[in-house]
Amino acid sequence: MIKIYNTLTRQLEDFKPIKENVVNMYVCGPTVYNYIHIGNARSTVAFDTIRRYFEYRGYTVNYVSNFTDVDDKIIKAAAEAGMTTKELSDKFIAAFKEDTAKLGVKPATQNPRVIEFMPQIIDFVSVLIDKGFAYESQGDVYFRVSKSQHYAQLANKTLADLQVGASGRTDDETLKKENPLDFALWKSAKEGEISWDSPWGQGRPGWHIECSVMATELLGDTIDIHGGGADLEFPHHTNEIAQSEAKTGKPFAHYWMHNGFVNIDNEKMSKSLGNFITVHDMLKTVDGQVLRFFLATQQYRKPINFTEKAIHDAEVNVKYLKNTYQQPLVASHDDMELESFKSQFIEAMDDDFNAANGITLIFEFAKWINSGHYNQEIKDEFEKMLSVFGIVFETEVLDSDIEALIAERQEARKQKDFAKADAIRDQLVKEGIKLLDTKDGVRWTRD
Repeated sequence: MIKIYNTLTRQLEDFKPIKENVVNMYVCGPTVYNYIHIGNARSTVAFDTIRRYFEYRGYTVNYVSNFTDVDDKIIKAAAEAGMTTKELSDKFIAAFKEDTAKLGVKPATQNPRVIEFMPQIIDFVSVLIDKGFAYESQGDVYFRVSKSQHYAQLANKTLADLQVGASGRTDDETLKKENPLDFALWKSAKEGEISWDSPWGQGRPGWHIECSVMATELLGDTIDIHGGGADLEFPHHTNEIAQSEAKTGKPFAHYWMHNGFVNIDNEKMSKSLGNFITVHDMLKTVDGQVLRFFLATQQYRKPINFTEKAIHDAEVNVKYLKNTYQQPLVASHDDMELESFKSQFIEAMDDDFNAANGITLIFEFAKWINSGHYNQEIKDEFEKMLSVFGIVFETEVLDSDIEALIAERQEARKQKDFAKADAIRDQLVKEGIKLLDTKDGVRWTRD
């Protein structure tokens, strides 16, 4: 049985879906005002890998990941670029899809955008006001945190702790609130900003409300899994829980999952440190499959350290796996051994999607394959395991001239003309083809 570390309870739990063999999963997507950075990509790849493993285990996954296309950063960036907010968002949504496709990320079942759900957002806020969980103040609408049971449990905080941290605030927005901890559900429009009509005047939604609305509209009042980066535990996911459960009276999500951060050469990525890296730029020099391998093969909750050596090692490992996949099939019947590899892989990945252990098992599997065990059934399973990590290889067909040279070399060896055989081998090396003579015949790899 798959076990998941639930951030809400801080413990490992058996995964029990609401509907048998179906996973309803919502993962917070990017705010689309720029190209995604390597930290965004880590989250996207981590949850794509989790989704793929559920599918490997036979589940149907409804995977929803949003685009935040209404936000202060978008408004500012659009103004600086001389574009409308929609034009800017459209540009970077297209870039996100292009860049993540190169990372082998499967398209989401749905990618909702905030601007598509404005009526539902206004209705959601109205219900919270009617139920006494929210209030209007000078055109803004705030959520009453004091009425939320177990507020900030997800972030392992208490309301009392937060009250101490919020004391003494005197900024203009805080003065509008009943409680400094109350958060915005609806913001009154500033001059020149994009806005919508609402019962509280022209304005736009706060950040947290959008995900609650889109998740419940598309997946139901209670979903199986809600995921995102560890930086979203508080306040974003904390506030999502508060407002969603206040409206529906039901648990918002049964399992909360958060991926770890990306460091650059052991330092936290930051624009101020000059180590801020976008995936769009990185893909100009690093193969997408190599970058995917680097991001996907660490257990999702652990931090990951980006270095040139790590990328080099990922490149070497991808090449090894590709050469293994390209091996010719042999007459091998090792059903018990194959089943053992499958069960060990499942055991590793069932343990909270432990990608590091899962990929270690795949390399053991590859070593066994390279020792002469590779029929079609074995190849199919190897391909399925690789696909969990977004690693997909096409079967490569050698050029007819290369195949002719290999056949000519084999004939030379048969005739004991080893000088000719060695000359052909050297010629193939120049073509990037290395040969390995085994008891099952000659095998080749591409350098």
